[in-house]
Amino acid sequence: MAATPAPYTGFDRMLIAGQWRDGNSDSALTDTDPYTGETLTQIAQADESDVDLACRAARDAQREWGAAPAAERAAVLRRAAEIMAARAGEIGDWLLREAGCVRARIEMELTICRAVTSLAASHAFLPMRTVPSDTPGKENRVYRQPAGVVGVISPWNFPLFLSNRSVAPALAVGDAVVLKPAGDTPVTGGLLLAKIYEEAGLPPGVLSVLIGPGSSVGGALTRHEVPRIISFTGSTAVGSGIAATAGIKKLSLELGGNGPLVVLDDADLDAAVAAASFGSYFHQGQVCMATNRVIVDAAVHDEFLDRLLARVRGLRAGDPREESTQIGPVINARQLASVREKIGRAVDQGARLLHSGEPSGPTGQVLPPHLLAGGQHLATASEEVFGPVATVIRAENEEHALRLANDTEYGLSSAVFTRDLDRGLRFAQRVEAGMTHINDTTVHDDVNAAFGGEKDSGLGRFNGHWVIDEFTTEHWISIQHEPRPLPV
Repeated sequence: MAATPAPYTGFDRMLIAGQWRDGNSDSALTDTDPYTGETLTQIAQADESDVDLACRAARDAQREWGAAPAAERAAVLRRAAEIMAARAGEIGDWLLREAGCVRARIEMELTICRAVTSLAASHAFLPMRTVPSDTPGKENRVYRQPAGVVGVISPWNFPLFLSNRSVAPALAVGDAVVLKPAGDTPVTGGLLLAKIYEEAGLPPGVLSVLIGPGSSVGGALTRHEVPRIISFTGSTAVGSGIAATAGIKKLSLELGGNGPLVVLDDADLDAAVAAASFGSYFHQGQVCMATNRVIVDAAVHDEFLDRLLARVRGLRAGDPREESTQIGPVINARQLASVREKIGRAVDQGARLLHSGEPSGPTGQVLPPHLLAGGQHLATASEEVFGPVATVIRAENEEHALRLANDTEYGLSSAVFTRDLDRGLRFAQRVEAGMTHINDTTVHDDVNAAFGGEKDSGLGRFNGHWVIDEFTTEHWISIQHEPRPLPV
């Protein structure tokens, strides 16, 4: 039996241009446990000079890394996946303490993060394709090449995975990466990955991690001349700012969502209730693809609502360290206040508050699951909540349900439940979203799912084989095998 590796240390510093050191900012970040309030680490933050140093080192290191044999890059990714497996307990403990994750949520993130890393190893072998020519004796080849340096700005809600789903494939295809994780999760969103890839043998300078405010460090990374791609997951407001200031760069943006789950009149209600509960309350609803609205055909609305209410009453909120806990703490006091403010406005707007409760726990950030019923105009239905809240909306019929589902500026994820799969497919094809799931409760485990959105939910696709397009460029090379006279 393999010995458990010694835990990583040194999370009070950042990996910048191949060295673990303090940032140059005169301010420090205090990283705390959202449930207990315990201080986990303090980090002297980066500033714009650190961004410049990291980007220039990444540019220099990328030349050799991008030219390395594909098998060499793939081997680093495979070793990283093995390290994640060997250190699963250590990584899971950080996810619990830093992100407030319950046990089931930890297992899911660890599983998909390892899977993404293993899949990325295959991306190292970039395909070349030939394109027919109308000219005799001429051959056209299109080669995939690394784009160069990728700037990754990641959120706090799935910190390890949402960082690594960009970092791993970018490294695999030969890019270098400068990563700025969220301030609420600097370790799980960045520093842990830096330790893992360093242990896996990634050359110095190929990956840097910068801890600091989005307004300064994130902004400087977005504007810097070196990164050719900015991969961002977060709010639509911040994504719009990135689009306005990034300049001539390729952008991969996964932004906000207001996911509808539609229950048609012939749906399997047990399955639909289970999916609605999972989609609304998993990880305290702090998921960009969360079920924000449950739109139910009038014919089954009341029965569905009764069943969902019974299920919600049985959910256990509390200490994420306890095996029975299903809902842990909201990430911080500011986010908790935002969620409660939306609930309050929805009630003022006429919502029926069917299940609620007061925050609890040492920091007061464990919010019990909330269930509301009412119209599309409610604050909890028209806005992204990002908390343990579900709003059930009555639809007159299938067409009305479709109009309600599409009545949002967002278009990230969606779902429909019906026993008629052909009907479900016709419905799904008319939903304005990057993803629509028919009777599906397992998409969060699918590493090949194409994460990405439409409308104000962003640009690009982040997962599976789609990332090859995101993090590479194409070089067209024509070969004239038989010399031909030039026209006069």
